[in-house]
Amino acid sequence: MVKGTWTHRTVLLNEAITALQVNPDGHYIDATFGRGGHSRLLLSQLSPSGRLTAFDKDLDAVAEAQSIKDPRFSIRHQGFMHLDQMPEASISGVLMDLGVSSPQIDNPERGFSFRNEGPLDMRMDTTRGQSVAEWLQDASVESMTEVIRDYGEERFAGLVARAIDRYRQASGPLSTTAELAAVVASAVKTREPGKDPATRTFQALRIFINAELEELEQALKASLKVLQPGGRLVVISFHSLEDRIVKQFMAAHSREVYDRRAPFAAPKVMPLKALGRTKPSNEEVAGNPRSRSAVMRVAERAGEAV
Repeated sequence: MVKGTWTHRTVLLNEAITALQVNPDGHYIDATFGRGGHSRLLLSQLSPSGRLTAFDKDLDAVAEAQSIKDPRFSIRHQGFMHLDQMPEASISGVLMDLGVSSPQIDNPERGFSFRNEGPLDMRMDTTRGQSVAEWLQDASVESMTEVIRDYGEERFAGLVARAIDRYRQASGPLSTTAELAAVVASAVKTREPGKDPATRTFQALRIFINAELEELEQALKASLKVLQPGGRLVVISFHSLEDRIVKQFMAAHSREVYDRRAPFAAPKVMPLKALGRTKPSNEEVAGNPRSRSAVMRVAERAGEAV
């Protein structure tokens, strides 16, 4: 397959931009540019004085962003944990489309997929950090078990970790996605219909090696600082671990808190107002099966900036 032929269909495209309630003169953040579907639609709704700043760790995504010749747009080769570098209360809306994009999955050289053989990499940013192969070379059985259990919600995590260890001792370090998929399949004898045995293990290793959940937590916290009062936070997640973090964050920062020592006092003003969730339509899922697990949650910045 020729480099650059992988396509991406943006999930919840119109719903996400609608949820932002775009102010044409505002400054917006696309925290995960990907292939720019959300960014391009958002730009089409901005006035000449509006601005859009995008973030992405993936060099291919940054290269794609260079095709947007618009003075209102800029791209940063950074993870969205760096949102806190934006000026306080300067942003009209933040959009986070989490997870891995179709070009990343479909390109065997990136090592994200167990369906096509490639190097066991899985890094979003290939310019820094350990690859999955490098980490697995020395990781203890206990560490592998913890990662696969906690980030993949894999009930056979211990069996998978021990199978990887046996393979290392017999054949040396794992280096390809096909090798890892085969080792996992030898350990996981049962799985939900239509699910590959390696699904949860690959998810776990990808999330771990990219520190995805830790970065999400930092970015959500940063959004409270950079959003203007009335600004919208829109987050699209694709698995339960991400969605749980987003749901709990929005709930914790929008729930009214009363002082029990002063029962008649007004509740403490909370920084967010949670506005609910949206799932892809049946039509979208039929046209793009990868969208079926998506959940979009929306909150609005309230009160004074923190």
